[in-house]
Amino acid sequence: MPITVVRDKTLPMRHIVHVRNHIVSADVSAEEGGSDAGPSPHDLYDAALSACKALTVLWYAKRKGIPVDDVQVTTQRDDTEERKGIYRLNATLHLSGELSDAQREELLSVAAKCPVHKLMTSVSTEVTTVLG
Repeated sequence: MPITVVRDKTLPMRHIVHVRNHIVSADVSAEEGGSDAGPSPHDLYDAALSACKALTVLWYAKRKGIPVDDVQVTTQRDDTEERKGIYRLNATLHLSGELSDAQREELLSVAAKCPVHKLMTSVSTEVTTVLG
């Protein structure tokens, strides 16, 4: 499944990301020369982790019959040492429902095992870029 990114020439830096039948704007802040007309690539990276954790927890809870009413994930970025090779994401899992402490801890453990978390922390990603 290819992901295609096409420039939107109506704005200085905005691009349109096409994923299957979905469209997402990507841009950078005005300070970086853009119009802030969409999340930045870093925002999308961070959002992928948050979404994966939320979806994984909800999928697991439904499968195990754990009574989760709502799942929200708030992620804070600390990129102050990114140039030194350290990029920190602090995710907070917000759960609602009639959950025991043991169920809450179980779901917290599941959130740490989402596929994107594993990709970010356990897998060596190789990127190849060619001219088309």
